[in-house]
Amino acid sequence: MYDVVLLTLASERDAPTGCGSGGACCGGATDADTDPRAASGETDPHGETEHCVTERPRVPVLACADALNARGARVQTVTARSNAEIDEVLARLDGPPRADGLTWPDPDGKTRLVVATASDAQLRAVLRRLVRRYAPAPSRRPADLPGDRTLPDLPPVAVLPLDPARGGDHRDLAAQLGLPRDPAAVAAAVLDGTPRRLDLLRNDGGSVTLDGALLGAADDAGRPLHWRARVEVDDVVLADGDEPLLACAIGNAGGYAELNDVTLLAAPDPTDGQVEVAVAVPVVVRSALGRRRVRLEVRRARGRAVSVLPREGKVPYLDDGVEGELTRKRSWWIEPGAWAVWSI
Repeated sequence: MYDVVLLTLASERDAPTGCGSGGACCGGATDADTDPRAASGETDPHGETEHCVTERPRVPVLACADALNARGARVQTVTARSNAEIDEVLARLDGPPRADGLTWPDPDGKTRLVVATASDAQLRAVLRRLVRRYAPAPSRRPADLPGDRTLPDLPPVAVLPLDPARGGDHRDLAAQLGLPRDPAAVAAAVLDGTPRRLDLLRNDGGSVTLDGALLGAADDAGRPLHWRARVEVDDVVLADGDEPLLACAIGNAGGYAELNDVTLLAAPDPTDGQVEVAVAVPVVVRSALGRRRVRLEVRRARGRAVSVLPREGKVPYLDDGVEGELTRKRSWWIEPGAWAVWSI
């Protein structure tokens, strides 16, 4: 029978100087292990700040543990208050020593991980630590690594959503993927399910994206503000940096497919090995009578990588629900099938 770890991330309220501070455990790009500024929420070395606050419900975790115990699994519940404590849990997924000295996941491991998530940002925080643990340095790239990837197949995780409301109007990633929300059903997926492999977005700021990112700003009345950036997808230029933009959506899944009833992303798919990108551009047109009006033009492209270069000031964004500000060029690239969830 399997050993199962039920991992919950502490909130800022529970860990004022730990993984909830400055976005470290809740999914931010800052890293309390390597950047002392993370505890204060200051800008990271890549010109980016992120913040989030989460809660820690316990009833679904206990119900899932009861369901697992009833099936004979050996269950441990862990609440992580720092990246180091997350890493201690992830170390149980390591494989045997390799001749090249790399830390590698165990494809036949008997330990299974359940991540109890109050938000997609918390799930991203765990995946980010998995990437940091198992992605080899470019200079140590092994021969058995797939040619279109920079990291091995990450160990599958089960997702235990802690907020049932997110399956309704505000669809989190678990809802988009059709994953179970009932604790007993999650337990069944852990013990009886199979890994469902999904694409992962990495970026040159050291973080990852599971669902997507939305760049742009709005005034106090909710009206979108103009900003400028050069946006490229592979060899396609969606915006040259001179014209104003209202929004840019970078989609692995569909969380940011629409904005104010405007369809930005047509068909984002976390299993197709591509990222879909869209920019919303206000265009002035004239009617037959010569009257000027503004229409919204949505330009889309799909590819393996995308870059965004802000032309002026800071560009606010949401990435898997985490707020941040982009001040320099940022690149995302797709890792096909790099992570997986347990599903029935």
